[in-house]
This record gives sequence, C-alpha cells and structure tokens, in this order.
Amino acid sequence: MTMRREATPRTHVRSRSAAATAAGVEPIDADGAPVAEHPAQACEPPAVGHDHAAVARLLHALAEPHRLSMVHLLARAEHRVVDLTSELGLAQSTVSVHLATLRDAGLVDVRREGRSSWYRLARPEVAHILADAERVVEATRGGAR
Repeated sequence: MTMRREATPRTHVRSRSAAATAAGVEPIDADGAPVAEHPAQACEPPAVGHDHAAVARLLHALAEPHRLSMVHLLARAEHRVVDLTSELGLAQSTVSVHLATLRDAGLVDVRREGRSSWYRLARPEVAHILADAERVVEATRGGAR
C-alpha cells in the first residue's frame, strides 16, 4: 500500500532584501521606480489535471534572453517592431520571429493602427513572472558567494 502525503500550502512572500531593510531603503527597479511588494499569499499545490504542458510552453517562450528583453520593454509601454529593433539592436526579422513566439504563447497581443502594429503584454502577470524569476536568481547568487 502506498501512502500519499497530504500537500500543505506554502507561503510565498516577496520582500525587500535584508540590506535594503537594514538601510531603510525602499526597493526600486532599474528605472528608479518603486517595486511593488505583494503581501504573503498561500501557494496552493497544483490541482489534479493541472496543465503542465501549457506551463512548459509559456516558460519555453520566456526562455530566451532577447524575448525577456522584449517582455521588459513591453511591460513599460506598447512598441512597434521598428522600436524594438532599434532598442535591442536586432534585425527586424529576428524581432518578428521572437514576437510570434511570444504571441503563440499568449504572452503578447497586437493592436493595429493604420499600417502600424503595436505590441503589448497580454497579461500584466507576465511582468511579475519575470520579476519573481529575477529575485530567485539574485537570491541564489547571493547564497552562492
């Protein structure tokens, strides 16, 4: 007989770094804007039938540095392909392929205005995924020293 262990909710807390707390400094992002902190929230275990394949597709779409840069830019404002090409120093065809990947994953929407196409994040949660991932990277780098 196999015993099944009962899953217990874990608490997910986004907090300021210890150094920032000690110094009494509010966290800011790369642009100098205050970083919004979220209250502690329970992270429930995935429900039966959770679509891991869909989550893997989403994470795969984010698993490329240029696409992450695009997501950062799109989190701030809508951009055209020509704007992203200029900002990132990439070829137009490369930017278009990356945007198609992000659109296929449901991460980016497009709005047509005349002959221009304006790209934006489909969901604000995408920016939070990136921010959380960056915090994990920062925390693991800090612990590895």
